[in-house]
Amino acid sequence: MSTAKQKILVVDDEPDIVELIAYNLKREGYQVHTASNGQEAVTTAKKIMPDLIILDVMMPKMDGIEACRIMRAMPEFKSTFMVFLTARSEEYSEIAGFNVGADDYIAKPIKPRALLSRINAILRRNAPTDELPNEKLEISDLVIDREAFLVFKNGEKIVLAKKEFELLYLLASKPGKVYTREVILKNIWEDSVVVTNRTIDVHIRKLREKIGENYVSTVKGVGYKFEA
Repeated sequence: MSTAKQKILVVDDEPDIVELIAYNLKREGYQVHTASNGQEAVTTAKKIMPDLIILDVMMPKMDGIEACRIMRAMPEFKSTFMVFLTARSEEYSEIAGFNVGADDYIAKPIKPRALLSRINAILRRNAPTDELPNEKLEISDLVIDREAFLVFKNGEKIVLAKKEFELLYLLASKPGKVYTREVILKNIWEDSVVVTNRTIDVHIRKLREKIGENYVSTVKGVGYKFEA
């Protein structure tokens, strides 16, 4: 994988952590930019348009959760990978991160080799948009455009986080088919060790909030399916 043109924004209020992550990412060939709080992260991201953003959760001025929420609301960041970095182990912190559109979660203390492996895997999850098949799913009042990563309901655009879109596309690609949690995890999150069944539930809930309650059904004890 060529990383020469891929940009990563590292956001943390601890200079030692930023230096450690930036050093290892640069050695791997990535272009690295840094910020020390959420406000600076949003400003910098608008300027450089990174492929991936690593956000610490707890920061002054604006925390990572709020920064992610703000950026996910901007169309230009709908497909940007967002990864949270935190020393906090509370369950609600992880849920809050996925609620605002995080793609992954990395815990401190940082282990450089594990970090690089995770970042490389995240950036490999999907081919660039121009390498994806030009497919549109038109089901009922929904249009799901895989090439543009856009969803329209009755002609109105709905902004989804990257993983929310991938989950919707997977389910909608075969209406009526029941996808088990294991299959969803394998297809959407691959081998990410931090993703649990709870993560799927959070993303399903966010999907229902955005597109409506009637499209995705729960098959108790098994998984989920898309209702045509």
